[in-house]
Amino acid sequence: MGQVTREASADAFGQVTGRRLVQLPPTAGRTDSEVFFEALALNAPELADREDAQRLLAAYNDALARAFGARRDLLATKGRLLPGAKEALTAVARLPGVLQTVLTGTIRPNALAKLRAFGLDGLIDAEIGGFGSDVYPKGTLLQVARLRAAESHGVSLTERGTAYIGDSPRDVEAARVGGARSIAVVSGRATHAELVAAGADAVLDGLADTEAVVRTIDELTLPAVRSDTPG
Repeated sequence: MGQVTREASADAFGQVTGRRLVQLPPTAGRTDSEVFFEALALNAPELADREDAQRLLAAYNDALARAFGARRDLLATKGRLLPGAKEALTAVARLPGVLQTVLTGTIRPNALAKLRAFGLDGLIDAEIGGFGSDVYPKGTLLQVARLRAAESHGVSLTERGTAYIGDSPRDVEAARVGGARSIAVVSGRATHAELVAAGADAVLDGLADTEAVVRTIDELTLPAVRSDTPG
């Protein structure tokens, strides 16, 4: 799926700026808006300081959604579903008092396309999620998602009762900023040791062990759920 994303990003960047995307900034744990602004600085610095940079970002997001949508048939073949991911999402969705959503730096239409490609869209509440379209850092996105969940479901969500699962040190930092427990999965470029050093509350070597995933979420959040308002 990384190849599809890179090709769509390069296509959209060229459409909006008239420049080739020669240098792609690091993307792990970052939002599409962060990546776009750094790409401007690297590939089209003369545009990076323009007052209408936000207009360029809006145009880029639209172009990125179109470019990604044109490649949606490639997602299932070029992408990879982490072993156990669907089983873990299904099991966690059955836990009492759980609200499950997605927090991602990817813009909303592209994130939903990825979920649909692997049949995961029915396992999360996308309406309360946080996406790169929101133009916030991930830590702030997490706080926004918690507010949306409270408004949508009429519950008070505690920080201790919120778990964020990611695969990069930036995801661990986002959980800390957003006031959530962090579960880091060794599925990206970061090693087990790097995720531990980043301060993750728990590190899993994968999602194939469904019972371990559920147990980890329970251990990190359930005591708070029991003593506070469900959420």
